[in-house]
Amino acid sequence: MLKIGEFSKLSRVSVRMLRHYDEIGLLKPAEIDELTGYRYYSPEQLPVLGRITALKDMGFQLAEIVRILEIYEDRAALDDYLMKRQLAVEALSRTAEHQMRLLETARKRLRKEQDMSYDVSIKTIPERYAATLHMTIPRYEEEGMVWKILREETDPLHLIPADPCLVAAEYLDDEYREEDVELVAWKTVKGEYPDTEHVKFRTLPAVKVASCMVKGGYEQMPDVYGAVIAWVNANGYECAGPMFNIYHVSPHETQDPDEFVTEVCYPVK
Repeated sequence: MLKIGEFSKLSRVSVRMLRHYDEIGLLKPAEIDELTGYRYYSPEQLPVLGRITALKDMGFQLAEIVRILEIYEDRAALDDYLMKRQLAVEALSRTAEHQMRLLETARKRLRKEQDMSYDVSIKTIPERYAATLHMTIPRYEEEGMVWKILREETDPLHLIPADPCLVAAEYLDDEYREEDVELVAWKTVKGEYPDTEHVKFRTLPAVKVASCMVKGGYEQMPDVYGAVIAWVNANGYECAGPMFNIYHVSPHETQDPDEFVTEVCYPVK
């Protein structure tokens, strides 16, 4: 048998923590001297403590580890616990990566010497023939699913891009929506093509817009939208339809958000 100090040294777990494990029923000593109260552990308990340490490192709470040890020999049940923890960690990782990007973007903006300003101009986007897809998506962040469907349904048609080829998403809702976002995605092409299940080929009318070209990640878009609306109001125009974004450089071309180029367009009169 091993005294608690020896067991602590071999396992590299503090005596204080071993006593805590005993109190919560996670790992009880093999024996306790009735006269002295000394705790003794058996060498066979070292692998069990190793499992506890490994599960802690995976992020499991001690109360969870108590339950996991009870079913440790049930490989299917153990794998289910590990899978659920893996999915939770992946979700936390994605959240952390998103927060890191936001923090880095905020710091970059703070380091810029010039004021954040956006140049807005009036232009007319001419009549254009386009592959269009009208659908409702769960959230704004899910816009990629629209482009996936458009691409899958039109790849067999071997579309010839227009010159220039404009790729845009037009948001149809009158207000910000937390879910069920309605939009029309379109891509300008040359020639004529048959409609597919979801993609319709249409000639879109010319439209006068207040246009603002922006380089960088999409997290700055609320600021851009506000700047364009302020410019429209200050210069005697009125909004005359749903706004849309033209993606000149998007995640389709690069994974570096700093290289994105987006043209924010508000139809005006």
